Amino acid sequence: MRENDLLEKEEIFSKVLRAGRRTYFFDVRATKADDYYITITESKKFTEADGSFHFKKHKIYLYKEDFTSFAEILEEMTSYVLNHKGEEVISERHQKDFKKEYDSEKLEDASIPSTASFTNIEFDDI
Repeated sequence: MRENDLLEKEEIFSKVLRAGRRTYFFDVRATKADDYYITITESKKFTEADGSFHFKKHKIYLYKEDFTSFAEILEEMTSYVLNHKGEEVISERHQKDFKKEYDSEKLEDASIPSTASFTNIEFDDI
């Protein structure tokens, strides 16, 4: 088999989902017996302190006999999450540069004493 034929067989059908630092690749591939299966690959980009980067990849192989059960469970799980947590994304608090915004009224009600109630003591007073 020529190299071109092998590449064509590898790329039967593909879709890409870019999601921030993650990219998901959905690929239809063929077995040696020329039956089809799906691979789902998650690729996540990691940046080093020196500016260089690398990718970590995880792959799932999904065969035809599992399609129906997989799709049913995936639908059930996604529905559960959306029904219980809605569609709002809460993940920004997990980002490195996230700074929580405090509600000033809540801070006033908090049980944290203000610095006005502290006594200023000089070293010479001890």
